[in-house]
Amino acid sequence: MSLQLFNSLTRQVEAFAPSDPARTTMYVCGPTVYNYVHIGNARGPVVFGVLADLLRRRFGNVAYARNITDVDDKINAAAREQGVPISTITDRFAAAYRDDMAALGVRAPDLEPEATAHIAQIIAMIERLIAAGHAYAAEEHVLFAVASFDGYGKLSRRDTEDMIAGARVDVAPYKRDPGDFVLWKPSSDDLPGWDSPWGRGRPGWHIECSAMAAAHLGETIDIHAGGVDLQFPHHENEIAQSECAHGGRPFARFWLHNGMLNFSGTKMSKSLGNIQKVHDLVREHPPEALRYALLSAHYRQPLDWSDGLVDQAIRTLDRLYGTLRDLGDVADASPATIPAAVEAMLDDDLNTPQVLAEIARIAGEARKAESPTDKARLKAELLGSGLALGLLQQDPAAWFARGADAGDDDRIQSLVDERNGAKKARDFARADAIRQQLADEGVLLEDTPQGVRWRRA
Repeated sequence: MSLQLFNSLTRQVEAFAPSDPARTTMYVCGPTVYNYVHIGNARGPVVFGVLADLLRRRFGNVAYARNITDVDDKINAAAREQGVPISTITDRFAAAYRDDMAALGVRAPDLEPEATAHIAQIIAMIERLIAAGHAYAAEEHVLFAVASFDGYGKLSRRDTEDMIAGARVDVAPYKRDPGDFVLWKPSSDDLPGWDSPWGRGRPGWHIECSAMAAAHLGETIDIHAGGVDLQFPHHENEIAQSECAHGGRPFARFWLHNGMLNFSGTKMSKSLGNIQKVHDLVREHPPEALRYALLSAHYRQPLDWSDGLVDQAIRTLDRLYGTLRDLGDVADASPATIPAAVEAMLDDDLNTPQVLAEIARIAGEARKAESPTDKARLKAELLGSGLALGLLQQDPAAWFARGADAGDDDRIQSLVDERNGAKKARDFARADAIRQQLADEGVLLEDTPQGVRWRRA
């Protein structure tokens, strides 16, 4: 089966292959670094990181770019509020973003362009748009003329009037049309700015991604991905300015959009104040459980985020790592190989819920297996299936430790061993006392055919 992906541009599942067999290109919209990101912002990096790994297995060389937006009015406001230079804000939160994504098991992209390092490319693209009649300068601003591009709206499938009505559109007397959007705007002395043919200023948000994608991946890229909330206006505007700047050549062949996270039935967003920051969550919960939860629904569907979802992910991983711990004396297959059935599930538009179900099935078989051959095969399949999603790659002892030191693990195990001895000696009072002592410490015991297992609650 070939790789099949749902293309938001055509609203169809299509067979994917790179236009250049020697290089697959993918661009994913990254963060605006003025604060810690919320867990909804992590869904794209997690899901599309799985896709990047899949693309490498299918096609070899992949150029995966995820940008950093480090010039923005929200950054300016944060710097002004804290009384610090802009770079203090952007450096701090870009580093925090990288750390938080790494905690979730998200590999760094191949390319991480920053907007401020691409001002020359941004200015050059704006100049091409003006020369081609697709943009105009007015009162130190440069705006894209939406009416000049017949394809405007082809991604979101809405006409211009509907798009304007449903978006926050700046009303300004210098605009020819209400839907025209800013490519360049003036900067006062207290704001970051760069010299340009239109005066000292800074770029608009949309033009940054177009310029960075073209600079690193070419005028037409294979895949552009991001949250569905970016489909309009950001991605629609990227298409317009990129295709007009490049003589009508397609900007992206495939558009992939992940669904939003809902919290208590409402979309999670900073404006609503109902966010849960990744920076906090990775310190409150095992990060692998957060990753599992983000992969538990199909990427195109909304995901209802809750403490219950995370708790369920933790319990599931407890069972899976418990299975691997029981198979600890079984020789590992090296290196881990992803089963063909799992690869086929991912080829089906990244069907991660089906992969998770397959992982549970394999673990169930492994717990019932008796022959060394079956145990070895199932352990290899379990590790390989987990590898496809970036799961189950820890040592089981590390998972169950949850940050505790090895000495404490040894103490707990010695108490478990003492309890086992007490039961054999029919000293049930002592055995019950040890179980209660461990329960009071948050350590739960589970009697299994393979012996007593313990885990922290």
